[in-house]
Amino acid sequence: MPVGRHRREVFVSSKKSPLLALTLGAVGVVYGDIGTSVLYAVKEVFGPGHVPFTTDNVYGILSIIFWTLTVIVSIKYVVLVLRADNNGEGGLIAMLALASNAVKDKPRLRRMLLVVGIFGTSLFYGDGVITPAISVLSAVEGLEVVSPAFTRGVIPITLVILFGLFALQKHGTAGIGKFFGPITLVWFATIALLGISQIVNNPVILKALSPYYALMFMWVNPGTTFIILGAVVLCVTGAEALYADLGHFGKRPIRLAWFAIVMPCLVLNYFGQGALLLSNPAAVKNPFYMMAPEWLLLPLVGLATMATVIASQALITGAFSVTKQAIQMGYLPRLNIQHTSVRDTGQIYMPFVNWCLFGTIVLAVVMFRSSSNLAAAYGIAVCTDMLITTILTFFVVRYSWKYPLSLCIAATGVFFVVDFAFFASNLMKLFAGGWFPLLIGGAVFTLMITWKEGRHILTEKLRADAIDLPGFLDAVFVSPPARVAGTAVFMTSEPGTVPNALLHNLKHNKVLHEQNLFVTVRNHEVPWIGMNKRLEIESLGHDCWQVKVHYGFKNDLDLPKALQQIKGRGCELEAMNTSYFLSRDTVVPTIGSGMAHWREKLFAQMHHNASGAADFLNLPNNAVVELGSKVEI
Repeated sequence: MPVGRHRREVFVSSKKSPLLALTLGAVGVVYGDIGTSVLYAVKEVFGPGHVPFTTDNVYGILSIIFWTLTVIVSIKYVVLVLRADNNGEGGLIAMLALASNAVKDKPRLRRMLLVVGIFGTSLFYGDGVITPAISVLSAVEGLEVVSPAFTRGVIPITLVILFGLFALQKHGTAGIGKFFGPITLVWFATIALLGISQIVNNPVILKALSPYYALMFMWVNPGTTFIILGAVVLCVTGAEALYADLGHFGKRPIRLAWFAIVMPCLVLNYFGQGALLLSNPAAVKNPFYMMAPEWLLLPLVGLATMATVIASQALITGAFSVTKQAIQMGYLPRLNIQHTSVRDTGQIYMPFVNWCLFGTIVLAVVMFRSSSNLAAAYGIAVCTDMLITTILTFFVVRYSWKYPLSLCIAATGVFFVVDFAFFASNLMKLFAGGWFPLLIGGAVFTLMITWKEGRHILTEKLRADAIDLPGFLDAVFVSPPARVAGTAVFMTSEPGTVPNALLHNLKHNKVLHEQNLFVTVRNHEVPWIGMNKRLEIESLGHDCWQVKVHYGFKNDLDLPKALQQIKGRGCELEAMNTSYFLSRDTVVPTIGSGMAHWREKLFAQMHHNASGAADFLNLPNNAVVELGSKVEI
């Protein structure tokens, strides 16, 4: 999967696991997408007919592919970007948090980076639809090489495989995740052997390792080079995954897996396809499968399908992880999150995200109908995210690492030029299908920005109407209401203000609990906040306390567990005697203030459909009281 995988929290291995085990895990999780790019990358470069079929051109294209892998993956991501870890975490959201914090003293620049970063995150969903569709479809298309009679079954078989994959998500990945590394390792060994079997017949193809052939091709064919970059980019599908999974595996296993296993196998296969094309130009219709002997075709289709399913699985769980992080950073409303493992909190399932993703992927398969057509839709989103990663890296290197400006420009400038060249080339595919992932990404971006701005407007409205909490309590205890046994936890978005739930409780029930906690949950732009920094507590007198609970965007929210730290600090919290009071606000859009009216309606609908705070905060269902009110924005 290309862009923005944002640490796919699946198939968990402890950071203390042996290097070999982590490296094997990285092969299965990190490099599934880029490992299946051999199915379609060379085919899409030569297939459309932009490149005349000559020996020099085959050398030139293979040299461009090799040096694209070297510059973009090996140097940019493995050497440079992997250094930009945010408390050990990687991915576009982690990079965004790192860059925005580095320029927090420059508010306008920080706002601009946040918008750019969130746009890149939104594009992940558009790219995330194309990648499983093109991967699984290209694998199943191998049946057409076995026999033309299978052609009609390609799309139905693809859809059945995808449906089975998405239907399994609710059961979690713990049971099958342990097989992903070994299966993917078999896949890489197989593609390497296929490549070697062709290279030994035509070893002269290895001359293409020299950059001379890439440079000569670009010099002689500048226009053609610009056009075919839109297909060459297919060879780096999943490049961002190695950065996104930094927190999961660590730098050393990811680097070792790339240099020792993944890149050598990819290069051998690509050069094997080139050797085959030199001896049999007709193989251009599907050079990957035509490298294999006839007896191996069906098993190879099966193995390729498993490899693409593994790559798609990593993308799906990546979508869950990204969505959860966006929710905790305040860019999406709360959604139903189910934990599928009692040991690993990172293994989650989000039904709404799962089936929306499946429905859109089905639409892509039915609309485009072949991997070649989907290749036209692929590229714009991933190249935009590659550009955004380079831009954010510049600000991290300059303002967080404090390197000189000239060194920062030198370190990121070359990558910016390369990324921009790929981006500009892919713009040519805009009307051929590139609009599809951009449309999805644009829709998600609109939702995210609308939710963020709507929450800000709602908070300002509530703050304007808020009552000062300490003063209110002093007034209440002049003539105190009846006190009842137990502890009441009142959730409030702003510390120091009276929550509506307290007002309604006093108005209708005319009682106050023996102990009262006024709790505000704060989510921060860092991946993790440890339990030692989880709570801030301040006594308000009269057995009342103001509590702030802090979470990073990768922490799992569990409020009852966090509040257990209050014990011994003047408040004894007993789970059986604790009630949680929540305010359920109904948003009423009004004309003439705030956002555009259609955006206010959209925000109101998102607010209405958001899952309950009780589930999101992991509150016990039998101890929650919700009291509603209407708020005009």
